[in-house]
Amino acid sequence: MTHHPDSAPLPAAAPSPERERTKPSTGAPDVGRLIGLDLARGLAVFGMYAVHVGPAPSQGGAIGFLMELAQGRSSALFAVLAGFAVALITGRRTPKTGLAGRQAVAKVVIRAVILLALGTALTMTGTPVVPILAFYGLFFLLVLPLYRLGTKPLALIAAGWALVGPQLLYLLKPVVGGRAFPTVGQADGIVSLLFTGGYPALTWVPFVIAGMAVARLDLAATAIRTRLALTGVALAVTGYGGSWLALRLVPGAAEAIRKTAGGQGMSSAPPGSEGIFGDTPAGMLVASPHSEATLSIVGNTGVAILVITACLAAIDALPRLRRLGKPVIAVGSMSLTAYVYHIVAIWLLDTEETTVPPLYILLGFIASVTVLATIWSRFFKRGPLEWLMGRATGIARRIQ
Repeated sequence: MTHHPDSAPLPAAAPSPERERTKPSTGAPDVGRLIGLDLARGLAVFGMYAVHVGPAPSQGGAIGFLMELAQGRSSALFAVLAGFAVALITGRRTPKTGLAGRQAVAKVVIRAVILLALGTALTMTGTPVVPILAFYGLFFLLVLPLYRLGTKPLALIAAGWALVGPQLLYLLKPVVGGRAFPTVGQADGIVSLLFTGGYPALTWVPFVIAGMAVARLDLAATAIRTRLALTGVALAVTGYGGSWLALRLVPGAAEAIRKTAGGQGMSSAPPGSEGIFGDTPAGMLVASPHSEATLSIVGNTGVAILVITACLAAIDALPRLRRLGKPVIAVGSMSLTAYVYHIVAIWLLDTEETTVPPLYILLGFIASVTVLATIWSRFFKRGPLEWLMGRATGIARRIQ
């Protein structure tokens, strides 16, 4: 079973951001909201595992539905959470300036370089997964110039990029070439990272900018969370609903997609799996995973915002959930480690050749990482790779 990056791998598994040490004036510790982010990140990790080693969505039923739900949306959630990481490092509500600002920028740059190197190494293992870490590193560098902007400018830039990026990528396709999944064992060059890879920056950076915009908000305020949740619903309906309507109202669109997807009609088969936009202009109307279309970006951003808002609200409103969800939160707190763990495990176990049913493999991956993360978190505040990342970025403190 070959897994497309739609799979949205990682990172999502994106690296876990550093913890803010301050407490808001409301008296509610900011760490409570960070725990909510860890819960969202943990769910995203499990979603990526489902995409990479779980059963195919085509099997139908409840399991097939859950597998389909994870497709593309897990990686989009991680990309949005990456925006939180940038905001947390550079000053969440109030961007850092002066010496603190320069040190924060250096931390982001160091983190980006490490992710580029680590992502390249994981890609060269030749697993059937397209690692997102190298792309993540580039995303961090591309959004860094925006770190001093507020919510509204960031939201406008994210919206504009989501509108223009896919169209520009479509026009550039004859120049940069198509895309074939997976790019097994090939280190991602700059063309791949920007245009033709599993997570081309030209169409994925809007997720990160959207995360930065959300991070700027007062997430402790119920009114803000309510508006944020409604925004998520509106974006999801616009993206997925708009695609559904477009494929039925635009003459010939549905038929073009049907041919590209090998006769599967408007199923979940991502046109991107046949090449960017499915090698047909109609692919730009599709909101399926990795179609790289505007409606896909809009819909997936809406889902990510809903998940994050729900996790933040649930942790604050349901204290018992914090205890019950501790294992998932532990995984989310060391998501970089969890992501690398599953790529290395896929490489060592050669999951494509095993005769074990995919569902059992998935359950084994989830159980093992949950146990390991829970035990580790009892003795250490950070995951092993998160600790190393913290040590590496600590060099930025030497900047004067």
